[in-house]
Amino acid sequence: MSIEQPWLARYPEGVPAEIDLNSYASIPEMLEETFRQFADRPAYANMGKVLNYRQLEQLSGQFAGYLTGQLNLVKGDRIALMMPNVLQYPIALLGALRAGLVVVNTNPLYTGRELQHQLKDAGAKAIVVVENFAATLASVIGQTDVRHVVVTGIGDLLGFPKAQLVNFVLRKVKKMVPAFSLPGAVKFTDALRLGASQPVPRPSLSHEDLAFLQYTGGTTGVAKGAMLSHGNMVANLLQTGAWVGPVATPGQEIIITALPLYHIFSLTANCFTFMRLGGLNYLITNPRDMPGFIKELKKVPFTAMTGVNTLFNGLLNTPGFDELDFSHLKLTLGGGMAVQRSVAERWKKATGCTLLEAYGLTETAPAACINAYDIKAYNGSIGLPISSTQAAIWSEQNEPLPLGEVGELMIKGPQVMQGYWQRPDETAKTLSPDGWLHTGDVARIDADGLVYIVDRKKDMILVSGFNVYPNEVEDAVMAHPGVAEVAAVGVPDEHSGEAVKLFVVKRDPKLTVEALKAFCRDNLTGYKRPKTIEFRDSLPKSNVGKILRRELRDTSSTSSRTPH
Repeated sequence: MSIEQPWLARYPEGVPAEIDLNSYASIPEMLEETFRQFADRPAYANMGKVLNYRQLEQLSGQFAGYLTGQLNLVKGDRIALMMPNVLQYPIALLGALRAGLVVVNTNPLYTGRELQHQLKDAGAKAIVVVENFAATLASVIGQTDVRHVVVTGIGDLLGFPKAQLVNFVLRKVKKMVPAFSLPGAVKFTDALRLGASQPVPRPSLSHEDLAFLQYTGGTTGVAKGAMLSHGNMVANLLQTGAWVGPVATPGQEIIITALPLYHIFSLTANCFTFMRLGGLNYLITNPRDMPGFIKELKKVPFTAMTGVNTLFNGLLNTPGFDELDFSHLKLTLGGGMAVQRSVAERWKKATGCTLLEAYGLTETAPAACINAYDIKAYNGSIGLPISSTQAAIWSEQNEPLPLGEVGELMIKGPQVMQGYWQRPDETAKTLSPDGWLHTGDVARIDADGLVYIVDRKKDMILVSGFNVYPNEVEDAVMAHPGVAEVAAVGVPDEHSGEAVKLFVVKRDPKLTVEALKAFCRDNLTGYKRPKTIEFRDSLPKSNVGKILRRELRDTSSTSSRTPH
């Protein structure tokens, strides 16, 4: 199917229409070039400790040697990483990829139920976990295929005496490490030591080999693993590199990495794209501590930052932000959720740097559209389809619509996933036979090729850039014996963009909002928990008995606008 590509005429100078996918066969091949080119340049910084690219190559090689030489893991085996932004993450990530393993990124804040599903579904044989979250793993590991556990303390790589001090404070003073029992678990530092005596593996890897099982929610209510191959990831790195390359100076960039690296946006945009540029990823372990975040920003002449709308909004509203030095800042990229005009305009005024909105999905590794680096102000669009990427608007009948018409946004390109792990039925619903991806977003493309999101086709709720799927929330809540019926919808929220609201029909008349919220705390990660709960005598349904979420959303938004 041939489609119009008006966006090509709008590409800024230096951005190619196509990328050369054959530049690298795999992520490790790309990394080898980076290690060679930028050996003495700083690669990652966290809590005052800096690793350069030579150290990163050495430590990730030791970890790769441990995985293959000590644990006897082989190419294609799955390994889960359950860590916030600490130095151990890039070492474990790159070590796993260099060993030919498939990385399963895991949110450290998962509940036992969520963690068990993901580990079991992926068939993960090993996991690296920060000790703060090891108790959750210990509660479910018996119901998974995980046989090898590597545990690390937040401070482990900070050097003497800081490592001991940070770990002591977290364990004994702040009591942030719940007791756990994981017999046979190995310390991360011991794994590195053991791996140092093993050869660094060099498995043969091609574009077809899997690099990640990156989990995303589903309309079925169960998280699905998007199969992202080395080819998908290499493609997206070449694509994003082509778009930020013209404004970046190799070996000189410092990017603030506050979004968790286990999230696909941060993984590709920060970790890999800026590593390929020989940049420094300045890791923020706890971006929710906004005053602490501002203190970190005072220490470093940062040149780039990525984030979601809520992060930028939070910074703008934190005392001291307007006193920071923005003279080096030349790239700010917003994604993961819609960037609000008011936030973008305030950001430009405070920093002098345009907040560029980008768009992507876990299924597109993730970048699909990015605003040109040379736009002068926020334009309300998600930008132009990036190099080697086609976008089209389809009707409900799966037929292409003319420019300007509204329909479902479809994406095609080398960054589009292979499919969903062990879910051919879901894959068939999402990928057309000729490779077009159904995004589930309703959009339009104007005559200049700019893409505008109009609405979401799915009932997905977007909380601070994280996907929340109503079915998953409803399934968890229905496990409460006092609940007869439940519907979860997204309602506007000034802090997180959207928040989860529950409508509940009681089975037990004594059920209270507080009791149900406590139940949700035990069964759902923070961002999936309802902010508000409303009890109803009944829920609106279609003639076949399907709960009408849209009607509930509409009544919610009306009531929230009506003065009480």
